[in-house]
Amino acid sequence: MNILIANDDGVFAPGIQALAKALRPLGRVVIVAPESERSGYSSALTLDRPLRPIQLSPDVWAVNGTPADCVYLSTNGLFDFEFDLVVSGINSGANLGDDVLYSGTVGAAFEGRLMKQAAIAVSLAGSNVRSYEHADDYAQAAQWVHDFIAQGIPQLPPRHILNINIPDVVEIQGAQMTYQGRRVQSKPISSHVDPRGRQVYWIGLAGEAVTDPKKNMMNIQSDFFAIANGYVSITPIQMDATNYEILDALQLQLEQSYT
Repeated sequence: MNILIANDDGVFAPGIQALAKALRPLGRVVIVAPESERSGYSSALTLDRPLRPIQLSPDVWAVNGTPADCVYLSTNGLFDFEFDLVVSGINSGANLGDDVLYSGTVGAAFEGRLMKQAAIAVSLAGSNVRSYEHADDYAQAAQWVHDFIAQGIPQLPPRHILNINIPDVVEIQGAQMTYQGRRVQSKPISSHVDPRGRQVYWIGLAGEAVTDPKKNMMNIQSDFFAIANGYVSITPIQMDATNYEILDALQLQLEQSYT
């Protein structure tokens, strides 16, 4: 198996190093990641300048671009072989609920959505205070990803990926299939004056999770619920964001407005 690993924390991030080490027993592992942190870039591709992949060591490449750039290059001619699986991560911090709209980790996985097997995004969900500085901080999460892949990734429809969040706890309680939760509105921006007297702004922190139980036959909980209770959250997400439940009703309204 040929496994491509990307991330948005940069090629030297401890999370990607721990993940590569854990997955090497499963096959050839190739790291192609941004040369520096590119968090929050979602699925952005670089179209206004050339990309320059630089090989740092065998099967380790740095790219002067976004997480999605790294996967796009890797699956469209950078190598003379094909990948069987794309794994993005391990991200330093959770990607839950609305976060997936901005996440470079998720964006990289989406760029690999046409792989033979499902592409997966992996994040380590822990305290906002803790800093994950060493590969050892990710060892348990990386081993969980190894075991998950080794036992066989669930089959998904085309253009779907799995968004996986692993709790940073001493003992993981298990894994749950989850739906994508949501947050309340982000906190306000904060305004400051820099040392040169210029007005600057910081984007506000993400809002708190909303308790919003979905009606489903198997009582499946949200990704926030799983992490809060010490479970790995596995959420299938898709490229197609069309709301088919209201599509026909909106079409009817449109037709009526023009008759």
